Amino acid sequence: MPTRRDFLKTSLAAGLTLPGAAAQRTSTDTLRLWAFSDAHVGSDRRYGNRESLVEAVQQSEFGTPDGAPPFEWDLAVDLGDQSGAQHLPGDDEGAEVVRQFTKGLREHKREDVYSVCGNHDRSGIDEPKNWWWRKWLDPMGEFTRFSGVDASKRTYPTSGTWERYSLQVGNVLFLMMSDINEPTQRPGRDLLGGNPGGVVSGETFAWWKNMVEANQDKIIVSTHHYMLKNTTVASGEWEGMRKGASGLWRSHYHGYKPLGTPRGASYLYWVDSMPDAQAFEKYLEAHPGAIDLWLGAHTHTYPDDTYGGKSHVETRWGVHFVNVSALARHHARLTTVPMSRYFTFAGNELRARCYLHTCDYAASGWYPKAERRLRLRKAFRW
Repeated sequence: MPTRRDFLKTSLAAGLTLPGAAAQRTSTDTLRLWAFSDAHVGSDRRYGNRESLVEAVQQSEFGTPDGAPPFEWDLAVDLGDQSGAQHLPGDDEGAEVVRQFTKGLREHKREDVYSVCGNHDRSGIDEPKNWWWRKWLDPMGEFTRFSGVDASKRTYPTSGTWERYSLQVGNVLFLMMSDINEPTQRPGRDLLGGNPGGVVSGETFAWWKNMVEANQDKIIVSTHHYMLKNTTVASGEWEGMRKGASGLWRSHYHGYKPLGTPRGASYLYWVDSMPDAQAFEKYLEAHPGAIDLWLGAHTHTYPDDTYGGKSHVETRWGVHFVNVSALARHHARLTTVPMSRYFTFAGNELRARCYLHTCDYAASGWYPKAERRLRLRKAFRW
């Protein structure tokens, strides 16, 4: 297996722009989307000898050993944090991610999963941007010999770069944005461990805005590892932390990094190097209903949590926000319950369901209390 040094000698291209292609129609008039995140494969192997990604993928295709049903999906979005490393992720864990995808997927291709980068997947502040994630998760198929992703096998081709890309399924447009290091925070990912405040570049925000405005005839789904501020559970200022008996902040949902940005640890905090920018929030407030759905993760918690007065599924500015939470069981062990989200687009209705991957919180399988039926601005069509 090539080493980090070997990889860093490789020229990192800006990304591939793939030719467009018509989406292949499924056998139904419904789009079935699986959204998962935060598998933290290294943490679950290290602390629980558990294959978090294998377990979830096999359950989606074949159900659970205790009788919970499988579910069919046309595509899946992976919202980041495949790595469980507290400092820089390494090649051993990257190879483990690929092994788990290969072992788990039987009814689907690896190319049926579309990924964005999470904060634990970032590389060092002075290394090539997101090199580890690009090498092993590789949404553009730049490094197929490492990742196993062959862009030519995508049912729904991608267009853009690793940092921001789109794909279209019927009349649903997915805008996929990755988390990056904040270049003005010189301690960076390496010295601050997870450094949990979310980041996008000014170029990514401008791309998102242009894509939204140019595609108002479509159902628009925005994805990032993070939720926007004050949208879902624990996504407000300081809500990733707790104060201890001494009155000092300490870790809770997220690691307390005093030299980082702990105030904004639970949401997309940096845009174009501006702290607490709220660029997306201000745009959506000024243009209510400009998108239909924002999918994020990052905050691991149980499905009924409402810390900060917000649940996992909320509607604000005419947009539905859903925190899909985490597949991991042994990372951030104070709050983690392995779960994912399953969406069906049919007509003007979006059905959002919660699937529990273990029996830690309730019986594995569908968790009816967390189900929501949401209204779309326009009807889904192929």
